[in-house]
Amino acid sequence: MKARPIEKLDPRMADSELARRVGAGEEPAFRLLMRRYNQLLYRTARSVLRDEAEAEDALQEAYLQAYRSIGSFRGEAKLSTWLVRLVVNVSIARLRKLRRGAEIIAIDGDAAERISEEIPMQQENDSQPEREALRAQTRRLIESKIDELPEAFRTVFVLRAVEEMSVEEAAASLGIPEATVRSRLFRARGLLRAALSEEFDVAIDDAFSFDGARCDRIIERVIARLHEDVPRGA
Repeated sequence: MKARPIEKLDPRMADSELARRVGAGEEPAFRLLMRRYNQLLYRTARSVLRDEAEAEDALQEAYLQAYRSIGSFRGEAKLSTWLVRLVVNVSIARLRKLRRGAEIIAIDGDAAERISEEIPMQQENDSQPEREALRAQTRRLIESKIDELPEAFRTVFVLRAVEEMSVEEAAASLGIPEATVRSRLFRARGLLRAALSEEFDVAIDDAFSFDGARCDRIIERVIARLHEDVPRGA
């Protein structure tokens, strides 16, 4: 790889030029490509593998493959589409190894059907620890429910709802018909809504709970006030 640390690349450089420069072995261009697509590709790998460490490893492997084979990228599809398909293939291969021969249904349309955060939370300037903790808990809940989606819907949901890819882009990235993308997204939304609704119903039953530490604290405070207000020996 040709390291060119002095050159400062335009972050808005067109994908076609970026791919050409990466193919020429320019390290700054490869760094820019990774920064541009890290989130999309990590989320894609994470949606297949459902494990952060495995997703990171798959992403690294996919980037290395991309670097070696980017000369074959001809611009007939978007660079993002080409990269997503590469990450999906690497992730599925990794999943096969993890499952040690368990049945895997391929994600692309040439085989049978397969696959489907971090929900993007609005970053607000909020210094209140309780609110930040609540946001984190909500994000973890949503992420866990996405992880529980059937494999046929999960990656479609991440690409469409989280990364906001168009139907056409998601279909091209996964190698499935646009109608399949629409139907899987519809089913995924329904399943996610039902799962969150069930979780919400359980949470309501526990709302404003008054047991445990809170109950003990109030009791002790009342007793302390009682001792202050009532004269001794009364």
